[in-house]
Amino acid sequence: MMPLTKPARSLQARPSLDSIYADKAALLTSHLHALQERLFAPSSIKELRSFTSAEAARLIGVTDGYLRQISLAGEGPVLERSPGGRRLYTLAQVHELRRLLARTKPSYLPTRSGSEHLQIIAVTNFKGGSGKTTVSTHLTQYLASRGFRVLAIDLDPQASMSSLFGYQPEIDIRENQTLYAALRYDDMRLPITDVIRPTYFAGADLIPGNIELQEFEHDTPRILATGHRELFFERIAASLASVDDRYDVVVIDCPPQLGFLTMTALCAATGVLVTVHPQMIDIASMNQFLTMASGLLSVLREKTGAFEVDFNRFLITRYEPNDGPQSQIVAFLRSLFGDEVLTNAMVKSTAVSEAGLRKQTIYEVSRDQVHRQTYERAIESMDAVNAEIEDVIKSSWGRVKA
Repeated sequence: MMPLTKPARSLQARPSLDSIYADKAALLTSHLHALQERLFAPSSIKELRSFTSAEAARLIGVTDGYLRQISLAGEGPVLERSPGGRRLYTLAQVHELRRLLARTKPSYLPTRSGSEHLQIIAVTNFKGGSGKTTVSTHLTQYLASRGFRVLAIDLDPQASMSSLFGYQPEIDIRENQTLYAALRYDDMRLPITDVIRPTYFAGADLIPGNIELQEFEHDTPRILATGHRELFFERIAASLASVDDRYDVVVIDCPPQLGFLTMTALCAATGVLVTVHPQMIDIASMNQFLTMASGLLSVLREKTGAFEVDFNRFLITRYEPNDGPQSQIVAFLRSLFGDEVLTNAMVKSTAVSEAGLRKQTIYEVSRDQVHRQTYERAIESMDAVNAEIEDVIKSSWGRVKA
């Protein structure tokens, strides 16, 4: 009987997985860079479009005729005109008008005052694809367009929020330029002010992200294993304390996992938004998230005291109103969690998807870039969700709804 032998290996060298990934990453990086240059040529810096007088009036909460009177009286900013002679406003000019109107009616400026504390909102879920980045970015831009001072923090190593704000994470964000710089445990730690960047969206600043954030997940267990009493979960809150007077709201886009980054964000948060895609597999995943988060937070609370929040809300995302099973799941969640489920859902929209292909949000595109009715439905849905969150924020400050 012939002895069994292993089949001869091919003499041709087989590629290693790391070299395959390195080649693919290099190829994809070069093409993404070229795509960004086409999208934002020649400077590769995003710019926000101007707003019509009707849009500016809606943002401020006045009539178009009132803005016309201000312009005719020679007050307010010097405006750009469209080829047809229509008045156009930049978002910075909209804010300038707010400050002008607030001289006689302070409510035109919604910024916090007195005992109103900084709102730190963590947008989170255990599962990817639940719409965290879409929610975080649109909420940031909505609040900024209403006159709030907003800091957006991209805490996800995949850095999709940074991309929507015009940064290519692997090219534009260098070493020690993410929030990791303010969280790290060594002598390269920086003040949070060193990593805050202004954005093209007036009123919104950004701390961008990239794969470097993952280092915090590696460093923290190593530091804890040495016996050092490093309170990792207080590091975001401590860093934000130094810029407390600069902002009204901080919006944190958390990574899709319950690691040290997410736990640190939850411990800093004054409010939490849990995004929920209304599918049973996503509900089961959210249940795991809630169970694990409860256990971990309870351990930390026993050691250091309560982590109190002003609010926790569940936001239905990618909702299709005509989908019967989705409607049943939403009704099921409302029966369980009541008012903690936001009344308005973020409806699935092709307008939002098309804007995303251009690295834009629905607040950046204009009506002529997408189908008019699709655009209006998307804006109406997004505004309804964000206005409800704005009301929750104001309520937590003790403001009475007008």
